[in-house]
Amino acid sequence: MAGRILNFALLILLGAVLGTVGTILHQSTVTLAGVALPWGISVALAAIACLLAGLRLVNPGRAQALAAALGLIVMIGIFSMRSTGGSVLVPDNLLARVWVFAPVIVATIVIAWPRLGRRQRRVGNDIN
Repeated sequence: MAGRILNFALLILLGAVLGTVGTILHQSTVTLAGVALPWGISVALAAIACLLAGLRLVNPGRAQALAAALGLIVMIGIFSMRSTGGSVLVPDNLLARVWVFAPVIVATIVIAWPRLGRRQRRVGNDIN
């Protein structure tokens, strides 16, 4: 029982770290040929999708992915608020709106995705 609680605490912490790093980097862009490409949000959303999908693939249940998603979404929510000094990590622009809503959508899809049944292996000879 203590192992499961520690596992969930570590997954919440992992989601919180990913939410923090993603929030800091989601506004990062690179300009190529005069076009600004948003690499920060692309990498952050890919990391979220990989983490949550990987947890769903490794573990049969949804609880582990839900714990990581909870830490992720809580940190995004905390950093979306204006701080006491007035600074904002999530400004009011398109990238920020995508960053606030896309992780929730990705987490919902990954967690709600039905568990695919495992293929049955045939034992014995298949002589046709």
